[in-house]
Amino acid sequence: MESNSVNLLSAGSLKGTDVVNKAGENLGELEELMVDLSNGRVAYAVLSFGGFMGLGDKLFAIPWNAFSVDQHREEIVLNVDKEVLKNAPGFDKDNWPQVATSAWLNNVYSHYGYSYS
Repeated sequence: MESNSVNLLSAGSLKGTDVVNKAGENLGELEELMVDLSNGRVAYAVLSFGGFMGLGDKLFAIPWNAFSVDQHREEIVLNVDKEVLKNAPGFDKDNWPQVATSAWLNNVYSHYGYSYS
């Protein structure tokens, strides 16, 4: 019997989950997870932020490794200040990026202090 366990959650169970910062302030909710089909990993998560009852929300692509999951509180934690999100490159619900190029992904990752490789 292997002693190392792996925590797994379905992507569907994460959709709609509240996202908070480490101070517990609500940053929005997880809208979607985008999978890189060439390597089978989550390329980025889409965070919905800033609207009221789904209206006026801005969407943000954020590297998945910038998040942690608090299973006890059933929240996703993102240690990013709200000001960083306000200044982040985003898109609206009706204008998702059609093609994620390497340059676009690198830009997204670098905004949050990560690199996509």
